[in-house]
Amino acid sequence: LMQLVESGGGSVQAEGSLRLACVASEFTFSALCMGWFRQSPGMEREGVAFIDRDGGTMYGRSVKGRVTISKDNAVNTLYLQMNSLKPDDTAVYYCAAAYCSGGPPLTDRSEYHYWGQGTQVTVSS
Repeated sequence: LMQLVESGGGSVQAEGSLRLACVASEFTFSALCMGWFRQSPGMEREGVAFIDRDGGTMYGRSVKGRVTISKDNAVNTLYLQMNSLKPDDTAVYYCAAAYCSGGPPLTDRSEYHYWGQGTQVTVSS
C-alpha cells in the first residue's frame, strides 16, 4: 500500500521551530516530486515548499526564508524545517507526492496524486 505518513507537528510559541517529516512507503522515492501544503479552517490548501526528484526547491511567498524542504532518498523521507514560526503558520500540514520526470518542482496541488493525512502545527503568540 502506497502511503505518506507525516509526523513532527505540535504546539510551539511564536519564533519557535519545528521539523516535520513524511515517510513514503511503497514508492520509488527517488522518482518523486514532493511538496508540503497547509490548510487552516475556512482557507484553501496552500503550497508551502516543493522539491523535485533532483533536489531543486521552491517556496511559497509566505514562508520563504523561514522554511527549508529537504529529502533523504536513503530513508524515503521528506522533511520540512520551519523556523521563526508565526501564529499565521497554524494549520494542518500535508505531505504530497507525484511521479515526475525531473524539474522544476511541482507547485500546483492538482499536480499531486498522493497525499498524507496531515499533521497539526499550532503556533501561539
